[in-house]
Amino acid sequence: GVELDATATFCPLCHTQVLDPVQPPDTEAPKPFPTQRGEVAPVSKQELALLITAMLACVAVCCGILNLFLKPESGWSLYVIGVAAMLWLWLVPPLLARGMHLLLRLLVDVAAVGLYVYLIALDLNGQGWFWGLAAPIILWGGAILLLLGLVLRVYRRSAITTLTILIGSLGVFLFGVEYLIDMWLYSAWDPSWSLVVLTICVGMVIPLIIVRRIPSLRAEARKRFHV
Repeated sequence: GVELDATATFCPLCHTQVLDPVQPPDTEAPKPFPTQRGEVAPVSKQELALLITAMLACVAVCCGILNLFLKPESGWSLYVIGVAAMLWLWLVPPLLARGMHLLLRLLVDVAAVGLYVYLIALDLNGQGWFWGLAAPIILWGGAILLLLGLVLRVYRRSAITTLTILIGSLGVFLFGVEYLIDMWLYSAWDPSWSLVVLTICVGMVIPLIIVRRIPSLRAEARKRFHV
């Protein structure tokens, strides 16, 4: 019941040979499909990295020059330059080194965020709050991400397991953020809102662990939520 092309010598679905004495296959007309198997040429990683570098560098340099003529008393271009530097560190090194170790990649990402926040601190004359508050929070977040990456490498990356670990990591991270803020502002720890967030995260993690442990519930959750 499938209409074949006039040039077909066999059915592309069932590979049955075409035998029609009234209308033999047209062997001179061009084929509707390619006769040779081809592949798309892979993109050069070096060329892509060079393109990304050139784009980000142009944006940073142009904004830096524009800052000299437009509101030179303000260092607004540092924000753009910081974003460009952060994106470059996030994109180019992992692109050129696909087998980069998790710890090294995380150090590069944390350094990129730290550099961006440091440029903001330079513009706002806030190196005090950078070293006393921003840098510890960035390092704490990097430690949580490192632990998260190591745990996800050990356990199977099912959707339920990943979601459980992510929610738990978020609660622990915000709990530490409030501790760092309180120590910076008041030199004393008085937990409040982070306990609420941590309690909510624990309340979400416990049912997920139960679902993960019971095969029937796990199968039902995957079927209901299409995971």
